[in-house]
Amino acid sequence: MGRALLLSLYLLLAACAAQTPLPAQAPTLVAALPLALQVQRQQAASQQTWWLVLQGEPDGLRASLFDPLGVPLARQLLRAGQWQNDGLLPPNAEARELFAALLFALTPAAQLAEHYPDNTWQLDSDGTRRLNPQWRISYRAPLDFTLGRSPDLSYQVSALPDDKAP
Repeated sequence: MGRALLLSLYLLLAACAAQTPLPAQAPTLVAALPLALQVQRQQAASQQTWWLVLQGEPDGLRASLFDPLGVPLARQLLRAGQWQNDGLLPPNAEARELFAALLFALTPAAQLAEHYPDNTWQLDSDGTRRLNPQWRISYRAPLDFTLGRSPDLSYQVSALPDDKAP
């Protein structure tokens, strides 16, 4: 019993420690900034719709996540390869992981080797990408793709029309 509890605790800590890799510096993305995206989060039978805005900053990149009413859910700045909280919102670990996976998904394939260490990603012949520790990205178009994190959690990402941007 004690060993099982200890093993469970170890696995939980290992899962928490595994973070999605970030680029060494902000890459040039497949679309010009600012970029507004619709993100549909699907987990089991639950679905949520969010809006995400990526903006260039003089020394980094700002990622902001909103609910459909425009209420901010998460805001982060990527500076010097690290996320920093932006504003007074509480830290949101899921949003940071999502933002990191989105940067990878939006980086042109030709720039992946320049921005990410070799052992952290994989590009399949069909265009599908994998990013450690557990992301899988399947594309329908450069701004229309699915980020899969586990069998029961995925994010459908698509460009948001200009008239719907937050």
